[in-house]
Amino acid sequence: MLGEYRIEGRRAAEIAASVERAVGSGELEPGQLLPPMRELALDLGVNPNTVAAAYRTLRERGVIETSGRRGSRVRPKPATTGREDIRVEVPAGVRDVADGNPDPALLPGLAEAFAGAAGEADRAPVMYGEDAVEPELARLARAALDADGVPDGPLVVTSGSLDAIERVLAAHLKPGDAVAVEDPGWGSLLDLVPALGLRTVPVRVDGEGPLPDDVRSALEAGARALVVTDRAQNPTGGAVSAPRARALRAVLAQHPQTLLIEDDHGHAIVDLPLHPLSGTTRHWAFVRSVAKAYGPDLRLAVLAGDPVTVDRVHGRQRLGPGWVSRLVQRAVVRLWVSDAVDVPAVSAAYGRRRDALIGALAERGVEASGRSGLNVWVPVPDETGAVARLLHAGWAVAPGSRFRMSAPPGIRITVSTLTPDDVGPLADAVASAVRPAPARRYV
Repeated sequence: MLGEYRIEGRRAAEIAASVERAVGSGELEPGQLLPPMRELALDLGVNPNTVAAAYRTLRERGVIETSGRRGSRVRPKPATTGREDIRVEVPAGVRDVADGNPDPALLPGLAEAFAGAAGEADRAPVMYGEDAVEPELARLARAALDADGVPDGPLVVTSGSLDAIERVLAAHLKPGDAVAVEDPGWGSLLDLVPALGLRTVPVRVDGEGPLPDDVRSALEAGARALVVTDRAQNPTGGAVSAPRARALRAVLAQHPQTLLIEDDHGHAIVDLPLHPLSGTTRHWAFVRSVAKAYGPDLRLAVLAGDPVTVDRVHGRQRLGPGWVSRLVQRAVVRLWVSDAVDVPAVSAAYGRRRDALIGALAERGVEASGRSGLNVWVPVPDETGAVARLLHAGWAVAPGSRFRMSAPPGIRITVSTLTPDDVGPLADAVASAVRPAPARRYV
């Protein structure tokens, strides 16, 4: 007995499921101590080995943690801080190439779009009970998705990509379920998954996206969801190619119950074509945000998906914030229809900066990757030492520990604001920082 909740079951799977249900409903709270195995076995009238097997399953699923003689507890909620707090303090005079932000000079002005949207709101204010999605935004977004080959499906608008991904995961999964995620991958996502009581299963990536064999292994091992970044993968700059998309769709076709989430935050800053995976599985969500191309503060993403997924997300959203401001949605519509972002020019600008740095590093014997987006990933033998040496040389880079689980060490460099004059000095500094220190000689 734990307060008002009684763990039930005769088999290990039943006992584990009983605890998972209680954690999901809140009847068992984070940090709450579970009964000792022998005590629970006596209470249930089962062999202690049965309870031990149930606890082992719960540990593997990330539901509980065991601390020797201190017993087993429901895994505590993660701290509010996370990987995004693994960052380098940038002293005065040090150039920041760690922040992951777009170039402010390439973002459109917002004043005219919001003035027009505000005037429209004055004439026709949005009231309670109206549609959550601006009709013209839905029409334009759907047309763009159709052009990119994203399957037909209803739309909902969320407060950015991470908000969308959180809502989709919460709509389908329960505590302890496993989610296959890219490694290295987006630090905020790597924080979000355990924050929801879910388990992360790392999937390696290269310049063309997640490795199919890793995805297959993760799904065969029981991962219930897969999150894929289509383009501008953070931190490696990878983009799913046509051959890789075919291989991944073949894997997913063998696991049609997988919840597939695609993140296309690189839309409008990337000149590589989209090769979507959506529609291969029963439940899917395709997320496209405006942050990188139009400004992070807009906090708007369009989520397309299968009817069940979108209905669940919209229903839960209705019981929380209700909707994303229609004023913001109308402003985004005006930005879209006015071609406020010159997509070919913006994507080419970021491409030139990435290619220049990668080329300069190659000339100095340093491997680096970055097919798309704002970042370049540099494998390093000693991550901590490389970050410290670069800081001493006047460059603040992002430590790879913010983005990786099992992946080897690396550093992320944001190229957004690099000028041609920056490339050589930065490449020199990186080359010097990643070389192993000379061995000491003792006489």
